[in-house]
Amino acid sequence: MTRDAGLDLVKWLAMLSMLIDHLRYLWPDAYGLFVIGRLAFPLFCLGIAANVARTRSGELFSEGNARYLGWLLAFSLLSELPYRLLSPESATLNVMPTLSLGLLLAWGIHHADRNSLFLAATALVVALLLHRQLMYGVIGVTLPAACVLGLKGVRWWLLPAALAVLANSRNRWFVEWGIVPETLAMFAMAGAAVLLGVALLRQPMSCTVWPRLQNNWPFDNAI
Repeated sequence: MTRDAGLDLVKWLAMLSMLIDHLRYLWPDAYGLFVIGRLAFPLFCLGIAANVARTRSGELFSEGNARYLGWLLAFSLLSELPYRLLSPESATLNVMPTLSLGLLLAWGIHHADRNSLFLAATALVVALLLHRQLMYGVIGVTLPAACVLGLKGVRWWLLPAALAVLANSRNRWFVEWGIVPETLAMFAMAGAAVLLGVALLRQPMSCTVWPRLQNNWPFDNAI
């Protein structure tokens, strides 16, 4: 499968905004870094959706998909201890379980056959049961699937943008601070991330974007 410069750029922006967000642990008073970090999760979800949408519908049980899900699950486990050390006060798991369940739901929307819909329904039930433990909750789990719908039709793009905003409404900053300029900026950034990402995916690019990882690396399609 040929590389997509727009998709590579979306992935780079997702990782860069996540890095900027985590710099808050070095400078706790740098609230603006948290706002910029709201770009990361919607862009990661959009990256998953774009990878899913590029596969042929009906070919769910492929080596690539197995590798894709396997790496997400592996990093869900590997990331938990560093996440606990970095954020011991957090009441949720790291973000990878949310993305893993989101992938299963996105497969259901894309393939829409009996097997993929069963996996999607199972993922949704698990997300509902673990809503309090999942970062971004069940709404976050639905975001990759909503992005797949958006890639299939422009009229759907308000849905993932709205879900990105709602997913961030669970954030403890909003719970503790309420409606203040910082939380409004947080919501605006989350919603804008989806629209920015789709603009990058749809915009023809004459420049070359350095691939995030090489094509022969199995985790390349994971985010």
